[in-house]
Amino acid sequence: MTGTEAMSGQPVATAIAGVPDLSKMASALSKADLAQYLDSTKDITVFVPVNEAFGKLPKFELDRMFSDDKDWERQVLAYHVVEGRKTRNDLTNAKLTTKEGRELTTRLSGQDLIVGNDAKVLCGEIQTANATVYLIDKVLIP
Repeated sequence: MTGTEAMSGQPVATAIAGVPDLSKMASALSKADLAQYLDSTKDITVFVPVNEAFGKLPKFELDRMFSDDKDWERQVLAYHVVEGRKTRNDLTNAKLTTKEGRELTTRLSGQDLIVGNDAKVLCGEIQTANATVYLIDKVLIP
């Protein structure tokens, strides 16, 4: 993914904001006032939907995601974050607790790493200053 190579020295939200293909996630983090929180949280894993993933959301969910409902935005975005820097091996068959408080499963399906029900990892184990990032093809809804 173009731009991900420059993510390594920066905290995660700042790094996401610098990648054009992740601009919708960066916008959502900023709008929900979560960018600073993510940048200051140590040793996390973040599943980051690429811009195309937001286009796969049903219209009502997309509208709600970018509405004035910050509680909903925070809930959805926190569902993309787990404690610890997870490797691909850590995620081959895992049950994780998200920062939102619910369980999120990961598993292998053939060669694909699947997050939640059906979000596919497009690119993974990207290291930022404080997080490991996995780019996914769908927005995770709790």
